[in-house]
Parts: sequence; C-alpha cells; structure tokens
Amino acid sequence: MADAPWAEIREKFQAALSLSRVELHKNPEKEPYKSKYGARALLEEVKALLGPAPEDEEERPHAEDSLGAGDHALGLPAELVEAEGPIAQGAVRRAVIEFHLGVNHIDTEELSAGEEHLVKCLRLLRKYRLSQDCVSLYIQAQNNLGILWSEREEIETAQAYLESSEALYNQYMKEIGSPPLDPTEHFLPEEEKLAEQERSKRFEKVYTHNLYYLAQVYQHLEMFEKAAHYCHSTLKRQLEHNAYHPVEWAINAATLSQFYINKQCFMEARHCLSAANVIFGQTGKIPATEDTTDADGDVPELYHQRKGEIARCWIKYCLTLMQNAQLSMQDNIGELDLDKQSELRALRKKELDEEESVRKKAVQFGTGELCDAISAVEEKVSYLRPLDFEEARELFLMGQHYVFEAKEFFQIDGYVTDHIEVVQDHSALFKVLAFFETDMERRCKMHKRRIAMLEPLIVDLNPQYYLLVNRQIQFEIAHAYYDMMDLKVAIADKLRDPDSHIVKKINNLNKSALKYYQLFLDSLRDPNKVFPEHIGEDVLRPAMLAKFRVARLYGKIITADPKKELENLATSLEHYKFIVDYCEKHPEAAQEIEVELELSKEMVSLLPTKMERFRTKMALT
Repeated sequence: MADAPWAEIREKFQAALSLSRVELHKNPEKEPYKSKYGARALLEEVKALLGPAPEDEEERPHAEDSLGAGDHALGLPAELVEAEGPIAQGAVRRAVIEFHLGVNHIDTEELSAGEEHLVKCLRLLRKYRLSQDCVSLYIQAQNNLGILWSEREEIETAQAYLESSEALYNQYMKEIGSPPLDPTEHFLPEEEKLAEQERSKRFEKVYTHNLYYLAQVYQHLEMFEKAAHYCHSTLKRQLEHNAYHPVEWAINAATLSQFYINKQCFMEARHCLSAANVIFGQTGKIPATEDTTDADGDVPELYHQRKGEIARCWIKYCLTLMQNAQLSMQDNIGELDLDKQSELRALRKKELDEEESVRKKAVQFGTGELCDAISAVEEKVSYLRPLDFEEARELFLMGQHYVFEAKEFFQIDGYVTDHIEVVQDHSALFKVLAFFETDMERRCKMHKRRIAMLEPLIVDLNPQYYLLVNRQIQFEIAHAYYDMMDLKVAIADKLRDPDSHIVKKINNLNKSALKYYQLFLDSLRDPNKVFPEHIGEDVLRPAMLAKFRVARLYGKIITADPKKELENLATSLEHYKFIVDYCEKHPEAAQEIEVELELSKEMVSLLPTKMERFRTKMALT
C-alpha cells in the first residue's frame, strides 16, 4: 500500500459512497450524473493512494478470464484461500475500488468501461473468492456483469455469470457458512465493522438479487419453469428478510400467478394473488428501510395503476378456472355433459386430499400473522374447478368484483386497449357462467348483458387504428346474438304453437348476428372491397367460422314467403360452398375447422336437392 494516511483513504472512500447514493433527480437537470462523476473522481483518488498492484502472476490477465470461459463463468468449484497478508489485503481493497468504479460507469451508461473495471475486480479476487473477506464482493461483481450482458442482450453470457454466483453462494454456505464481510467493511476501522446479523442480512440480500436476475434471464431464454421457480424463491426470500417494496412485490407475485394459471396450477396461482393482495395492502403502512422507501406513496397514479393490474390478474384467474371447468364438462356441441360432470364430482375428494397435503407446503409465502392474512384471502375463493352453477357463480362474482376494480383505473379515456380487454373479460365471464345455467331464458339474459357492454365499445373506435380490436368485438357480438338465437329457437321448439312475437324475436336476433358477422368478414376485404384469395393465418379460423355461421343463419330465417326462403337457401349454399372450395385449395385450412368442414360438405350435398324440391312445390302452387 502507498504511504498515504489510512484515515484519508477511508474518508475519501466514505465520501465517494455518499455521493454514489445521491438520487439522480437531486442533481441539476443539465448535469444528471454530477454526483456520480464526483464519486468517480474520489474513487480514482483512492485508487491512486492505494498505489499500483504488485507484480503478482495471479493478478495478470489469464486466458481463461475471457468472458464466457474460466471458472468464474462456468461455476467450477473454488478452493479456500484466505486473503491474508499485505499483498492479499492490498488486492482486496483495490478490488473494492474497481467494483465501485465498475458500478459507477454502468450507472452513467458507460458499459464498456464498467465491464473493464468489474473484470479487474474479479481478476484481483480470483483466488480468494471463497474466503469470508471476498465472497460477497465476488458475487456482487458477477451479478453486475450478468446484468450488463443481459442489457446487451447477450443472455447466455449473463446466464454464465449469474449461475456462477449462485454456485459460489451455495458452495460458501455449505463449506463455511459464517456471515462474510460486506465490501464496505474493508475501509472501516475495526470498531465500526458490522455485526454478524447485519452481515448475514446483506449477504442474503446479495443472493436474493442473484436469484431475481436469474429469473429474468431464464424468462428471456424461454425456460419458463425455471424462471417461475427462481421468481418464487426470490419473492419468498424477500418476505423472509423483510427486503421488498410492497407495490413491486405484489405486482411480481401477481405476474407469477399468470404462469401458474397457464400451467393449470390454480392453488399456486391463488396463493400468489392472495399474497399480492395482502402485501399490496401494506403500502404506506410499513416503516421505510433501504428496500422499502416511501416512494410508492409519492405516486398515487402508479398505486392505482398497480391495483388495477393486480385486479386484472384476479380476473384471469376466475375466468380461466371457469373455462377450464367448461372444457372438462362439455360435449361435442359445447353443452353440459352430465356424465362428465358426475365423473368430476367423484374426483373432487381425491383432488382435495392430494392438493392440500402435497402442494400447499411448496407454495407458502410468509409466516405467522402474514401467513394467516394470506390464508384468510385464499379462503374466499376456490382453487377447484366449479362443478355446478352455484360454484361457478361464486367465481363469477369474484371476477366481476375485480372487473369493477380494474375499470376504476383503466378507463376508456386514456387506456382504450386496456379498458376494452377488461370489458371483453367481463363478457367472457358471463359467457362461461351461461354454460352452467340450465334455465334457457336466464342464459339469454346473460348473453344480452354481454351485447349491452360490447356494442358501445365499437361506436367511437376508429377502425383504421383499432382494426384488430374492432374485429374481435364484432365477432364476439355476432356470436352472442348467434347463441341467443339458438336458445330462442330451442325455447320455441318446446312450445306447441310459437306466436308471432317469438318468431319476430328469432328473426331479429338472426339479423343482428348476420350484421356483425358480415362486418367482421368485410373488415378482411382489401381497399378495393375484394375478399382475399388467401386468408391470413391469424384470422383463418374466425373467418371460416363466420362463413359457416352465416350459412347456418340464412338457413334459420323464418319466413312465410317461399321465394324469400329459396333466396335464403341459395345464400346459405353459397357460403357452405365457399368453405368447401377454400379448403380444397388451401388444405391447411381444413385442419382449423374439421367439424365445420364436414357439415359444410354435407350441406353442399343436401341443399341443392332441397332447393329443387322447393322449386317444384312453388311451381305446383
């Protein structure tokens, strides 16, 4: 070490740390990095006062120090070499300065310089990395390099650094285990060194960050199972060490729930969402620490937005659980299959026994009062697929509650797309609830509610800017009218002599369904109003379904005019023929609509004979 007074070195280092922690918004607007540059100058002064590194072979560049290679990147086991003696002590202190210079350059968006300093830090610490003095600093340097390479979208290099950090943490805890020094302690007098409890807290926080970054890397690499596991571990550790922002934690837990929903792990999804509700409720109620600042409360709009986002995750939970139940119990025409319903009832007890005993332990967040609070939220909503209308209605009401909560923030003015998606989910909740309803009149009313909430959405939407959204809503409204018409026909079939009012109602519903299916199909036409010869893959199935339903709707129009009925049959045949012809020219389309294609072929065969009999009958009368 140089002959500079140790007190001067310590003082400059502490001043550099203080400047580094100054928040950017506190700097002059024209000099956003003023405090960072000030900290950098002091760190460079400390580096000069420490003097040049000794000519030690271990501190020179190694071939295996290149990125993506060497044991620091591959996670090969380290051997314990204590950082003892003046040479080792000098190397460690210089490594601390290189680390802070690296972070400083990254903070000021000078990534290459930041990388250079961090790699120097690793090189200086390489042989001491498993020691109590160096392990935390080494892991932090690798974590920062992992983030840096992730920002460069070199995800596999980032993965190598972060996995190496994880391996080193696990090896250290297994072989040594005592709380290691925090990097700042290398510039503190003995009497100011941290207590073991504080060291442990800081080291665990470093490892939690490591897991958090690994979760993001695995997400980028589409290793979704691993990403979810690491995200879950991160959230659990943040609670255990009381190191989290309530709003941020809640959003991350709610986001994780969507992975579990897609995997049909509804117990885990419910637990994440319940925990999100409880932790979100802590906003502004827990004392501020370095991890839990009061910044969350400074942005009420952000608070309300996050509340709305969590509500949307709850909506998806309720909707997906109901839809999953519907798929499990419907027959080949989409109606409730009583045999399947009975089979699922028989499986219910087994599901309860297995899931409560095996899976509950694996997903628990929090302990004590926090655990009780989360359980209290969980008890209000089931994780089991609903088997009847009453069970489905409970989920529906929960989902609808969160629809209203989400709409408080995601209003049509300012959040057009988000608002529409929430309304579409509300419509979908009514649609799936109707599946469980046995009373056909009440089912009609549910579809009517869907239409009432969807139709106003497209009145003011510019189809040029919101083409896809317009198509979705047009198709959904058409299908709601289509379902209502089918239900009204079924109700009329049970009557001996349907009156003119029912007939008129059926025809009006038919007309409305045709209108919206036609609007959807017209949206596929080119600027010259020509229907495409080749329909895009993204709209192929809806387009074919629309054509099929238009064909069926024309065949369902009730009229006393034989000439009009013949015209309707001809139009119906035209649409059925379109489907058959299109699938012959484009075989890939046949896979999208197998059932509808078979029925269309049948109708193309039957309708000409029916129309011919109709013409003969008309000629005779």
